[in-house]
Amino acid sequence: MSNQNLRNLLIGAGVVAVGAIGTKVATDYLRNRGKEETRDEKEGDVEAQSPQEVSYVNVEQNSVQQFLDASFGKAGRYVPTRPPKVFDYQNKQYMVIWAHDNEQNKDQMLAFVYTGQGREMIASVGYTSSKTDYNLELDGTPFAIEVNNNQIKSGKGETSGTNEVDLVLAA
Repeated sequence: MSNQNLRNLLIGAGVVAVGAIGTKVATDYLRNRGKEETRDEKEGDVEAQSPQEVSYVNVEQNSVQQFLDASFGKAGRYVPTRPPKVFDYQNKQYMVIWAHDNEQNKDQMLAFVYTGQGREMIASVGYTSSKTDYNLELDGTPFAIEVNNNQIKSGKGETSGTNEVDLVLAA
């Protein structure tokens, strides 16, 4: 069931899948900043076998451009900078996108959860080497953002600058 939900999420967002759905231990998947191994479509999709695993699908990095343009109303404002993560964890589907915000000249991490009512943004984090601003609603999820080895789960605020922000399992 969760794999079909992942495929529906991609179709609804207009995002292009690359390869079959694979699984990986959640902590390893979330820490990987590169592209995940692509499973051959002929092998078929696999489901997570334990609550510690995610089912994921690789997406074409540039295919999230149309989603960003449509979601934020200004074509080209956000440009993807890192492979997006689209995954199912414990029967909930998530999408995380890293992009450069050309309007505010900062990098951005945007995280969404998919519900029966549609897509909800649960994290928006803007970051430069001098400051990081965040607006988080990760309560009720098993996640936090990690900035400079510190985890933050909720609220709106600022902290010191960074070159990378990750969505991680909350400690």
